[in-house]
Amino acid sequence: MTTWFTSDHHFGHKNIIEYCSRPFADVAEMNEALVCAWNDCVASTDVVYYLGDFSLKPALMEQFAPRLNGRKILVAGNHDSCHPSNHGGTFKNVGLYKKYFEEVVDELQWSDFLLHHIPYYDDEDERFPEFRPLNEGKILLHGHVHQRWLTNGRQINVGVDVWDYAPVSEEQIRELATKIDAELSQYTDQHT
Repeated sequence: MTTWFTSDHHFGHKNIIEYCSRPFADVAEMNEALVCAWNDCVASTDVVYYLGDFSLKPALMEQFAPRLNGRKILVAGNHDSCHPSNHGGTFKNVGLYKKYFEEVVDELQWSDFLLHHIPYYDDEDERFPEFRPLNEGKILLHGHVHQRWLTNGRQINVGVDVWDYAPVSEEQIRELATKIDAELSQYTDQHT
């Protein structure tokens, strides 16, 4: 069993192709390429932590989630209709999402990491301050920023736009985390 992380597929979202310069001719091609990239990596016994923005429409989530291998856990994002940003701060329609995801949460501790859709900070996008996670020093796995960065301080973007449109493995995440810790340690040593 392998553990995977991913986010920001935006199934069915035509404008995301242009917004993120995705290399697809149309939304149908994008949807199928995303399904193939997922299933080429993920086995049926694997676990996938999905860090938000699966689809803008629940009907598209219902169409594509069953086609994706693995046991899926949703850390909801602002473009998932169940996310509290869409309902005055409360989760809604969670039962629908639980048909396809084993858990539906807004934040999750996993191993030494914090999992959340929105990053701790983002100098280019200050939206959703009330939904940002509290930075207590853990490395954060997140989505939301699309192609703006792979890493930013103690933040690792697991979104498809920086991972060749496929999920990223636990092994790859741990390698990045080790590199981040080493760089931050070196920086601290040089400035103390």
